[in-house]
Amino acid sequence: MNSDDFDSSLPEGLDLRALSAYVDGELPGAERAAIEAQLAQHPQAAARVAAWRAQKAALRVLCGAPQRSERDERDERYEREAADEPAFIVLRRRTPWWQRAGVAACWLAAGAGLALALGPLAPRLTGGAWGGLGGSPPSFAERADIAYAVYTPERRHPVEVAANEEEHLINWLSKRLNRPLSVPSLQEYGYSLVGGRLLPGEAGPAAQFMYENTSGSRLTLYVTGISRDETAFRLFRDGNRRTFYWVSDGMGYALSGPIAEGKLRTIAIDVCSALGGKPESWQ
Repeated sequence: MNSDDFDSSLPEGLDLRALSAYVDGELPGAERAAIEAQLAQHPQAAARVAAWRAQKAALRVLCGAPQRSERDERDERYEREAADEPAFIVLRRRTPWWQRAGVAACWLAAGAGLALALGPLAPRLTGGAWGGLGGSPPSFAERADIAYAVYTPERRHPVEVAANEEEHLINWLSKRLNRPLSVPSLQEYGYSLVGGRLLPGEAGPAAQFMYENTSGSRLTLYVTGISRDETAFRLFRDGNRRTFYWVSDGMGYALSGPIAEGKLRTIAIDVCSALGGKPESWQ
């Protein structure tokens, strides 16, 4: 119903302008009493007035207006009795900012205390995936693990360039990484090359080479340029996935897979050696 329809349905002398003035308390006593008498006989108009008063009350509370007078309270009681279906608005008291800040500070302190208490247990609880404050693995190891999780489940499009174009794959990725690359063979471990793809790295492009055995289990070798001068050989875990990663001659390498840790470590050592690294210092 629009305003014209509503106005035409009102009795004579009870229009929208008069009702608005009545709600705002702008009418003298005689006119106000007359409207109240008419509202008692006109439930539709009384319901509209009740809704307006509810909206007005809500705005007053939200804007921090002074408490209503006894007259306003009396008017509201009258409107609830006159309307067939009174309107209700529920307003929740706002929590002062200083209380919210205090609660946030308490949670922050509790979280810090819990982190300190569980810090020594974290590697055991998370399977070694978390290295403690300041002990997280380098970005390229995490990126390698994520890339493994994203692309190895693919059956139809696991790689961009398949193994039957190995020469093109190596030339393409070598050009993009601006570094001569080679693909180590894992045939002695039962894994054949599936192919590879280009990925975004931490500070430039990265390459992923994927391998698969006869049972469908897959390994990936992640390669990217890296500025760190680091020769350590480390393990990163995430669920049932394991990633051995190392840095050699300005390149970061990460071998990822769900196989046993000892077997993956053996393969990683051979891969490092095949790529010109010196894994003898790891043993």
